[in-house]
Amino acid sequence: MPRLPRLNLINIPQHIVQVGHNNLPCFFDEEDYQYYLISLRNAADQYSVDVHAYVLLPNMIQIIATPRIPDGISSMMQSLGRRYVQFVNHRYKRSGTLWRGRYKSSLIDSDAYLLTCYRYVELRPLYLGLADSLGNYQWSSFNHHVNVKHDYLIKDHHLYTALGENSVERAQAYRKLFRYSFDRRLLDYIAETIKLGHVLGGDAFKEKIEQIANQRVRPLRRGRPRKTKKIEEEAVETK
Repeated sequence: MPRLPRLNLINIPQHIVQVGHNNLPCFFDEEDYQYYLISLRNAADQYSVDVHAYVLLPNMIQIIATPRIPDGISSMMQSLGRRYVQFVNHRYKRSGTLWRGRYKSSLIDSDAYLLTCYRYVELRPLYLGLADSLGNYQWSSFNHHVNVKHDYLIKDHHLYTALGENSVERAQAYRKLFRYSFDRRLLDYIAETIKLGHVLGGDAFKEKIEQIANQRVRPLRRGRPRKTKKIEEEAVETK
């Protein structure tokens, strides 16, 4: 199925990815990372977006967020992009684009995949060899979720708060999620939904999105259906 038109639906989480132009760095020192996070928090507040998880990598950002108003995420990302590019260009006396086109995004079926997407995002530094442990990488939401450091950018999703009755219990339960390695097929499935702008979820969730958006998000069936049930079950097990 080809790339879909961007869907911006309120109260449904999205996985957002933006990559540096030609895969080149977009962050060059700590001040750049700090400025981006401050700008993200301001833009999220301005456009009524709840940020649940994130990671800033040298040449990429990934964010899990829920818009509370129509076009909240697109407005947030446009404002954030302009502000950060202006900051970088002024600071380093450069010009031109910083990002590889517009950001990419995918709607998330919360019940099946939200906490799986948290893990997918927060594990990036480890997979890329940027840190020897997740707790040692300061440009992600991991330390917030394991109760090491409160992050004022984060607004906890109810599925995260349901992990325990208090912050200690939630942190313990959240750490346990990282004991399980990702299945390669699941990693590829999440990456593909982002690349193509597809919906990350089961058929019931996709049918719900089609009804809300009045737009097809599932491919027309040709021949024998693909066996996606096992992958979806694996995602549920990581909750």
